[in-house]
Amino acid sequence: MSKVNLMKKDGTKTVLASLLSIIIGMAAGGLIIAIVGLATPTLGARSVWDGIRIVVAGLFTTGRDAAGHLTFGFNPQMMGNMLFRATPVIMTGLSVALANKTGLFNIGAPGQYLAGTAATLFIALSMPVAGSEMTAWLASQGVTAAVTFPVWLVWITAFAGGMLAGAVWGAIPGLLKAVLNINEVLACIMTNWIAANLVTMAFDASNLKNVVENTKVGYIYKTTFNGVETPKLGLDQLFAGSQVNGGFLIAVLMAVIVYIILSKTTFGYELKACGSNRFAARYAGIKDRQAIVTSMAIAGALSGAAGALYYLAGNTEFFWSTYQSLPAVGFNGIPVALLAANNPIAVIFTGMFMSMLDICGLQLTNLTGYNEFITDVIIAVIVYLSAFSLLIRMLLSGRKKKEAVK
Repeated sequence: MSKVNLMKKDGTKTVLASLLSIIIGMAAGGLIIAIVGLATPTLGARSVWDGIRIVVAGLFTTGRDAAGHLTFGFNPQMMGNMLFRATPVIMTGLSVALANKTGLFNIGAPGQYLAGTAATLFIALSMPVAGSEMTAWLASQGVTAAVTFPVWLVWITAFAGGMLAGAVWGAIPGLLKAVLNINEVLACIMTNWIAANLVTMAFDASNLKNVVENTKVGYIYKTTFNGVETPKLGLDQLFAGSQVNGGFLIAVLMAVIVYIILSKTTFGYELKACGSNRFAARYAGIKDRQAIVTSMAIAGALSGAAGALYYLAGNTEFFWSTYQSLPAVGFNGIPVALLAANNPIAVIFTGMFMSMLDICGLQLTNLTGYNEFITDVIIAVIVYLSAFSLLIRMLLSGRKKKEAVK
């Protein structure tokens, strides 16, 4: 009896719908690999089996042996790089999920991510740290810092600045929605491209472009140039040779905090109530306009934190000419949130899954003759099916009802 009741729960149906989306997406990827492999003489049937195994278990591939066969085992570098890539995706996924929970569709995560990135880099590279490469280089140019700051203070200030910038940029569509009833999707698209151009103009006018390395003039200095870097917190020992750092743990902690706020607090209840029915919430005494702005501001802060954590890692460089395209990590938060059914805790795992597919795509290119874009097809199929997750849940419910009748 308990098993039947468990299968009737909405949470169980949601998990099954997400798993079904993943299975169908992986199957579609395997089918494409088979078609391409069998149709290409240079690949053949053996490559099909290799390609499928890499897509399924690319994180555990360790290369090829002397005979040319794929080898598998624990690969700490790939595992750590997956966690590093997952960090900003988890944050943008949280941003989209929180907005969805409150009845809003935050497609403005890319612009909020850029705003957070710009604020973080300006702060992290403008507060001189004693003994850093930047301080030494400025001294060689005849510029001596009047005061220097401890690394921990610069890191915290830069991270907080990134979140604040993202919150401000997220609040703009919220204000337009709350005051003028302008659709937040249209407002977010507008703010995305405004952010891209403003960030480009800001960095173009700054002195933060990398002039020390002649081949990097199109990039902004890494934060390590000023001695600022997210602590590893021992993760570099577990995942030797990878880029992982404490930012992943911060992302997990923030997911837990968002879950607690939405599920266990009056404030979270009011946000969700406003999203379910704005006018009913207003009748119940909830300030609906304030809730809309607050929700989008928090969502923006989470996206801004994504940019802050990614570039405060110290091993990534920002290409300052961003006006030509928007960062994909902002849009990747949408399928992560959809696949997680907007559950903040589930976002951690769906973010890791999407990042795993990225790593598998790289392994596919490095170890076989296939192209990494096959994993993009898998992600696309999963995204489409996630968007139809409600239909899948309805089909599952209908099937259970038929079985009950029988």
